[in-house]
Amino acid sequence: MSETQRAGTAPADARSRQSGAVGRLLAFAGSRRALTYLGCVLSAISMLLGFGPYVCIWFAARDLIAVAPNWAAAANSAVYGWWALAFAVGSIALYFAGLMCTHLAAFRCASNMRKRTIEHLMHTSLGYFDTHASGALRRVVDGCAAETEGLLAHKLPDTAGSVAMIAGMLALFFLFDWRLGVACLVPVAISLACMFYMMGGRGMDFMMRYMESLVKMNKTGTEYVRGIPVVKVFQQTVHSFRAFHDAIEEFTRLAQDYAVTWCQTPQSLSLMAISAAAVFLVPVAVLAAPGETDIAHFATNFAFYAIFSAVIPTAMTRVMFMSEAFQSAADAVSRVEEVLAAPVIDAPATPRIPHDNAVVFEDVSFAYEGADAPALDHVSFTVPAGSTVALVGPSGGGKTTAASLVPRFWDADAGRVLVGGVDVRAMDPSELMERVAFVFQANRLFSQSILDNVRAARPGASREEVMAALSAAQCDDILAKLPDGVDTVYGAEGVHLSGGEVQRLMLARAILKDAPIVVLDEATAFADPENEVKIQAAFKHLARGRDGAPRTVLMVAHRLSTVRGADKIVVLDRGRAVEQGTHDALVAAGGLYARMWADYEQAVTWKISSGEGSEA
Repeated sequence: MSETQRAGTAPADARSRQSGAVGRLLAFAGSRRALTYLGCVLSAISMLLGFGPYVCIWFAARDLIAVAPNWAAAANSAVYGWWALAFAVGSIALYFAGLMCTHLAAFRCASNMRKRTIEHLMHTSLGYFDTHASGALRRVVDGCAAETEGLLAHKLPDTAGSVAMIAGMLALFFLFDWRLGVACLVPVAISLACMFYMMGGRGMDFMMRYMESLVKMNKTGTEYVRGIPVVKVFQQTVHSFRAFHDAIEEFTRLAQDYAVTWCQTPQSLSLMAISAAAVFLVPVAVLAAPGETDIAHFATNFAFYAIFSAVIPTAMTRVMFMSEAFQSAADAVSRVEEVLAAPVIDAPATPRIPHDNAVVFEDVSFAYEGADAPALDHVSFTVPAGSTVALVGPSGGGKTTAASLVPRFWDADAGRVLVGGVDVRAMDPSELMERVAFVFQANRLFSQSILDNVRAARPGASREEVMAALSAAQCDDILAKLPDGVDTVYGAEGVHLSGGEVQRLMLARAILKDAPIVVLDEATAFADPENEVKIQAAFKHLARGRDGAPRTVLMVAHRLSTVRGADKIVVLDRGRAVEQGTHDALVAAGGLYARMWADYEQAVTWKISSGEGSEA
């Protein structure tokens, strides 16, 4: 689902499923789910025991007032004090035990959420990552798990305790004097009404948009950090990264609007009511006192309610944070479930084995989600086994999309992509990956040694095989300048490489993998003239396997000089294959390719001259 679609449907979906958020979360906890229930029970008992000291204080005050001023006659006061201490210690011990249980369950739940999402993403088509930014995925995988951890470890047992506290509070309100109890209920009712106003309706919509805004800031923030070198080079400000700037501004407006416009008045009223709960007792006491026959007993009750009213702010604050935590958890688990719902590449029940390494596009159509026009529209061409076919054409013509369909980064909407006469969807994904090596223009090295970076293509390769692949990829000059040669850790101690050098290392990976089919997408995109010459030399090694047999090569290129020697050139324009043939044949045809070649020749002969009257 796209970001826009998710933003529109998330509030409705979350409202309909919020009630089951805790159950969906606990499903990740596995066998430790029972610890959550046990922790909640212990927390509830702990809260009920927490009322004990207040009751003991009331008993002690009653006895002291009854014998005043002969305080020594109140023999049970010390007993009540010890009982109060026992209740307090027991409440703390049970609460600690409850938190231990819920933390164990929460850690297992968060761990399983991360493991399941990462495992699922490992089986998701690689094209999924083109439409879902890494920052947004990191926010879901790591951030959402962290949010649910707080809910299960703290908020859920506190919720159980709050329910027990409110139930016990209501019982105690009417235990000694129902009139004073009703007075204590007034600030509770005011606070609850304010909370429902803030959290319901617009408040719930805000929480969904708030979480969406956090995801957007993570996504655009990651893009901004990666682009900092460009910002420094051109002395730009954050405004040059409009998406990141707008995401921050949107979050600021959203938070300020909700806090100031929507919550300021009800929150102030709620805090004022529960913080001054004892004030509501005074008018009731003034009205009720004249009718009392035992004024000492009434004074004792008043003292109890005045002291006990201090529990009200704690209880209502917990209820407020409980509601916020449940909304956040409902949104977090929904986002995790969206990732878990991402399409995966499953192996067919009876996978078929290709009989050769030819690649065939049969009337293939494909459109990206939300796009107005298809990226590929009834495209057909053949890459015979052992041949090299180049895809060229204007930007946006569908070249990269076509190359991505071979290793199943995406699946065609219509038509078939065949490898060795077998639809790629009918092959075992691992078998397809073994047969295809790909080098794309957006390549990154791991923070590991150059040896391990190249060996990632074939983990079982020996050091000698890796060195041979590096040499074939024209990487000897790269290794010569590194402090520890092939054992140098990329990114450590200022060790960095140019785009063209990284591209040659990617070619070394492809050579080491020794796959019979090679897909190259803009392999010379970041190459300067010197690197381009070496990359072209590496192509010659890549085009042939270790046994000398020619590989099947499908290459995408903008630099037409790299495709002159291709066995066939397919010209894609606006998603359609408009021309096919050899370089000479296409130039002679005078079509789109011929015009592109003329433009290319004019570009390579273009130069700057300082002489008067000369052309630039």
